[in-house]
Amino acid sequence: MTTNPSAPSSEAATAPDWRRIGSFVTGQAAVQCGSFALLIAMNWTAVQLGGRGAVTLVILASTLPRALMLLFGGALADSLGPRAVLLRATATRLVVLAVGVLVTAGADSLWPLVAVAVVEGSLLGLTGPASGILLTRLAPEEHLGRANSLFSMVMRLAPIAGSPLGAWLVVAGGLSDVMIVSAAGCAVWLVCAYHVTHGMGRPERRSGASTSLFRRSGDGLLLLGAHPKLRWMFIACFCMDFAFLWPAEVALPLRASGEGWGIGSVAAALTAFSAGALASAALGAALAHRIPVSVKLLVTGTGLAVGMGSMALVPSPGILAVTACVVGLFSGLNGPALVTAYQQAVPEGRLGAAMSTFSLSSIGAAPLSLAVFSSVSAALGVTGTWLLCAAIALFSPVAATLALRSPVTRETPGAAKVSAVPEPTATAV
Repeated sequence: MTTNPSAPSSEAATAPDWRRIGSFVTGQAAVQCGSFALLIAMNWTAVQLGGRGAVTLVILASTLPRALMLLFGGALADSLGPRAVLLRATATRLVVLAVGVLVTAGADSLWPLVAVAVVEGSLLGLTGPASGILLTRLAPEEHLGRANSLFSMVMRLAPIAGSPLGAWLVVAGGLSDVMIVSAAGCAVWLVCAYHVTHGMGRPERRSGASTSLFRRSGDGLLLLGAHPKLRWMFIACFCMDFAFLWPAEVALPLRASGEGWGIGSVAAALTAFSAGALASAALGAALAHRIPVSVKLLVTGTGLAVGMGSMALVPSPGILAVTACVVGLFSGLNGPALVTAYQQAVPEGRLGAAMSTFSLSSIGAAPLSLAVFSSVSAALGVTGTWLLCAAIALFSPVAATLALRSPVTRETPGAAKVSAVPEPTATAV
């Protein structure tokens, strides 16, 4: 790779591009808030049209295509670059939502919802890996943790703001009104994505590289087999996601009901957790580059697992809320640190494929956690299964320790290289 004379100096290149990171976070805040509003509105509408079976069909129509297209989205991001994938897929999604406003207006059938869910889920899957690449382009390694912490705050706030908005709009107006809001958020993200990706070139195709997109869709899994550091970081992320969902979604309300604490104790615990996670994510956005990696990965991971187990044993709803807040504090630092360490372990030119597999593991961990631990709880009970989840969560810091001791392989034979296109100047739009 040759050095472009108009490229930024090495000193400037080590500073995060906070202007474009701000655009990325703003756009993601808008589109994610709209997405959560649309999710709750479509589920509610499906329930009204056909009950439990209808809402299950709509959820499957969205999640299955999204999971499948994540694999192709990673291969496309590595081949075309994040700019081409994001702008085209987001513009298409905006059109789909605009059409959805018309086809769902006064609809008394479930199939328009299913059609919109399939297309929307597919487009979200295509853009997921490309979005995961952007922060690595905007922040150097020493500041990537701060950028991921800032993004984590957006991802935690989006459901808090979007879900109530969608619930209110679908009752007050209808599904079409929620789709208008979601389309507006998508339009904001499209403008921000244009700014964020301006000047980002396509990867150069290596001579003789003619592997089909279908075959390259499995590159993320091949990466895990070839690179120990990446594999252990993947395991660390998966263990935490897998162990965390069942206690939060199932065990918490079951224990509150069994103890006679009421639904208010569940709301208080979840609110306390969110508050703690937001506070520590804000701390990470400001100081993540100054916090040792061992603290962000190992200490917080261990504290999260121990705190999760403690929540199964606390004697009162007040102590439960305090413990949940502490768990949230650990989670707000641990989550972005796991993502950052995973991104930094990816070989050059393969981040799209790696992020597609990473996203797929998170999506897949949710139903797997519910299925496995719901079955186990029939034998172990709620408390026993909750403690088992905490024990599994302890494998996350263990895997992270093994990842830190593994060598980093920055290149992979056959990987595409990014062309040396100069970054935009500070006045570029």
